[in-house]
This record gives sequence, C-alpha cells and structure tokens, in this order.
Amino acid sequence: MQTLQLLWSGIAQGMIYALVAFGYNITFSTSKILNFSLGNVLMLGGVTGFVLYMTRGLPYAGALAGVIAVGAIGGVLVQKLAVEPSLKKKSQHAWILATLAIGIVLRNGAEVFWSTDDFKMRSPLGDAPLRIGGPGGIGIYPQEILVILVSLGIVFAVEALKSRTLLGKAVMAVSEDKETASLMGIDQRRVILLSFSLSAAIAAVGGLLVAPITLVSATMGTVLGVKAYSASIIGGLESGYGTIVGGLIIGLSESLTARFVSTGYKDIPGFVFLIVLLLVKPSGLFGKGAIRKL
Repeated sequence: MQTLQLLWSGIAQGMIYALVAFGYNITFSTSKILNFSLGNVLMLGGVTGFVLYMTRGLPYAGALAGVIAVGAIGGVLVQKLAVEPSLKKKSQHAWILATLAIGIVLRNGAEVFWSTDDFKMRSPLGDAPLRIGGPGGIGIYPQEILVILVSLGIVFAVEALKSRTLLGKAVMAVSEDKETASLMGIDQRRVILLSFSLSAAIAAVGGLLVAPITLVSATMGTVLGVKAYSASIIGGLESGYGTIVGGLIIGLSESLTARFVSTGYKDIPGFVFLIVLLLVKPSGLFGKGAIRKL
C-alpha cells in the first residue's frame, strides 16, 4: 500500500511539472525561445488565486478566471517588455537574462506587496483524503485528482487545437519555418504573442492547482520552474506529449527516492537522468534531432 501511495503522489506532483513544462514547449515551438519566468508566473497564479478565493471570498470559478486573465496578460508583457526588445538587438542570449529578470521582479514584487510568509489554501473539493482499500489504504486527495485531470485536459486540448484548427495550423507553420509562414500570409508576431500569453496562462493555472497541495508563497515557483524545465528537456522541447512523460519521470523519481533513500536526496535521480539523457540524446526522449546542412 505504501508503494501505491508513493506512486500516486509522484504522479500528481509530476503532472504539475508536466503542465508548466508544456508552457515551455508552447513558446519554444513557435519562437525557439524559453520563457524562464514561467516558474514565477506559476507563483503569481497561486498568489492571485489565494487572494481572490481565500481573502476576497470569490467562488473558485471566479478565482480561476482571474488567474487565467493575470497569467495571459503577464505572458503578453513578458513578450513585449523582455523578449521582443532582446530580439530586436539580435542578441542570442539577452532574452534569457531578460526573462530571468522578469521572474525575479515578479518574486520580489510578491514579497514586497503581498507577503514573505507561507499560507495554506483550502481546496474547493475538500481537504480530507479519499481512502481506497479501507482505513489503512491509499489516501487520495481530491485536489490531486483535479490536478491530473486538468493537466491532461489542457495538454490534449492544445495538441488537438494544433492539429485540427486553422489557428493551430498557423502555429505549426510558424514553428516549422517563420519566413515561409509569413510569405503565406500568417502574422508570425501575433502567433508568437499568442504562444507567450497561452503558456503563461497555463503556468498560472498550474499555480492555482498546486496551491492547496503545497503552501502559497512568493518563492513557491522557483523550484517548480526549474523542475518543469528539466521535465521539458527530458520529454523533448518540441513534443507536447513528451512533457507528460518528463514530468512523470521527475515526480515519480522524487517520491520513490524520498521513501526508499532519503528526502534529502529526492531531487538527485531526476537531474542525473537529465544529464545522462543529454549526453545520449540531447533532443530529449521524444524530441527531433536537428539536421544541419554542410
């Protein structure tokens, strides 16, 4: 029973990593740029949800709408204020520092204007675990079920949108070749802006989902963002479904290591796997290897 409990906890945690990793995937697929502020955008979603739901007393659906709006607007601002100016300077590295700086500003802003403390957020589905297999059976929190269902739903919905809608095909065209897409009449700037807005909204929703499981704080997104980035690399930056596998690998390795080795070493296996994978298959498990013309 303990092993099943660990597996369930690892899956739930891994799906949060996968959801944020999917945000990295969306921006990279259209612009070949990673938004390194996504971890703190997740934090912004958690803080916004806490304020609207716990402090202001809004219903959970209202808090969710507010979180999506804040995340989407935040994504637009990151693209306009950090990424676009960096690209105009034709610098290959300025956007990395710019998005990291935006993330630091978000975290420090939350500490200054909100709080430096940790807060417990109530789950809309209740905080009592569901017991499967009797009193000593597996304890499943309803919020964990919600995390898994919403994360899978978002990934599958966006992937379906890419392949079955006109907007999705425009996104795929920009992903394949920006110049050719522009010649076909696709406004690549709008597509890229949309990708940043969508990825940030998804990360903010991830913050709202994970908030009742962890504690809400200004620093909650720092480690989650790093692990989500690792999950995106493991799965393959251009593979939407690969982010799920990457997230599960990290989540399960943490859970099992914490139980059978030590909680102090729970982060090591996932990063060791990442390093080995980069040496063997740099494009990730489901990524496409780059073809260079000589």
